Parts: sequence; C-alpha cells; structure tokens
Amino acid sequence: MLDRFDRYAALLVEWNQKMNLTAITSPQEIVRKHFVDSLTLLPLLPETAFRLIDVGTGAGFPGVALALACPRMELTLLDSLNKRLLFLRELCTALAVPVSLIHARAEEGGRQPALREQFDVAAARAVAALPTLCEYCLPFVKPGGVFWAMKGPDGEAEAAAAAPAAVQLGGRVGRRIRTALPGEKGEETLERLLISVDKVSSTPPKYPRPSAKIAKQGPLH
Repeated sequence: MLDRFDRYAALLVEWNQKMNLTAITSPQEIVRKHFVDSLTLLPLLPETAFRLIDVGTGAGFPGVALALACPRMELTLLDSLNKRLLFLRELCTALAVPVSLIHARAEEGGRQPALREQFDVAAARAVAALPTLCEYCLPFVKPGGVFWAMKGPDGEAEAAAAAPAAVQLGGRVGRRIRTALPGEKGEETLERLLISVDKVSSTPPKYPRPSAKIAKQGPLH
C-alpha cells in the first residue's frame, strides 16, 4: 500500500506543475497534511461495504487516500473543475482505484436522481462554512448515513451554527472528534475537528437550493 501512496505523491507533484492542485509540495508535508490528515476518518467509516462521495474533492482528499486504505469502499469523487477530474482519472488509473468521477457543482449533483440519497457516507475537506456544507453534502446521503466535515480546530462554532440548517435538510449534528498531527523539528501541530452530521430523514425536495439563491439568501439558519 505504501508504494501506492508514493506514486500518489509523485503524480500530485508532477501535475501540480501544470495546474494548481496544492500549495503543499514537499514529500513530508504531503504525507502529513494530505495523506495522514485524510486517514483520520478511516476508523470512523462503516465496517461493511459502503459507498462514499467526496464532495469538492480537489486533488482527491480525503477520498482517494481513504480508498487506498479501505478497499471495501465504493468511491465517487465530485468536483466542479474538469481539469481536476483529468488528474483524478489518471491518478486512479495509476493506483488501480475503482472510482466514479462526477463533473458538477455540489448543489447541482445533489439534485441528480443517480446521486441523491445514494451514499452511506459523504465527506468534505472544503473550506465552506458548515451550514453551507450541510446543504451541499446532506442531499447525497441516504437516511441512516452520515456526512463527515473535516474542519479546523475552531469548528465548534460552525457546528453550533449548522444545527438549524442540518435539521431543515434531514440531518442532525452529532459527534465532534478532535485530532492532532504533531509536526517535526518545531513545525506546528496540525489540529482538526471532525464533525458528523447524521442523516435522520430524507432531504426535502427544495434542497439544495440553486447556487444563485444560496448566494443571495445565504446559509440556512
């Protein structure tokens, strides 16, 4: 498995010279800030076969990293930029990772019957605030499933702000799990708050709202 992570890092650096995939390019930092960070979700995943969608996947984090360590997972990667999907297609082929690639904005994908409430797990490492992320991600999750948001150490305030939005979308803010990845030689510790939003009922048909309406009206509250 480790050689596949090495190959992942090499392809990431190679493609990053052609397009902006990551600001992190040193091998040690790729391992810590991308691979190990992504794998903090691993012990929280279902113990039997399941489907996961990585929303706004970018360079494949956390989805591809999790797939390398968790072969029982059926992976879908969603991103709005086609050039990123070109990288991900080559990456997953090189790593022999079965994957479905979706070129769409999250608020569009969540309305597609083939994607809506079809996944046991949604995950996002995106920078949007959690109330907005809930509207992007919960429509993909089937009732009984879970959305995991990978937030910074100050995510508690976001979790509180997202509670009303989650309820409107058929969800409920659940666990908060703190992780810390120590740095080397005086580097800062990478802290993260993993927040679960459990899907307790189907998302009403009016959600997710179109992007223009989200921009105009703001997050659900």
